[in-house]
Amino acid sequence: MSSRLPPAALSLKQFLQRQKVLAVYRNMLRTIRQVPDEADRKYLRDWAREEFKRNKNATNQDVIRMMISQASNHLEELQKSLALARS
Repeated sequence: MSSRLPPAALSLKQFLQRQKVLAVYRNMLRTIRQVPDEADRKYLRDWAREEFKRNKNATNQDVIRMMISQASNHLEELQKSLALARS
């Protein structure tokens, strides 16, 4: 009896990790939209897109986990900078 899943189906762990990556990416783009200067906004948006695109074929779970952590740290720093700029 063969599996009903397509051959390229993700494992549960891979699926959950993919959801984390997408959540960080969406939050990064949402946060970048709050950057007041248009040139800075474009630079950050292009940088984020390139970073995620460059790493989209990564398969090592530990490496992906590390990249999620780094992206989350970058996001946190950007959010802190924006909060300081507003106050």
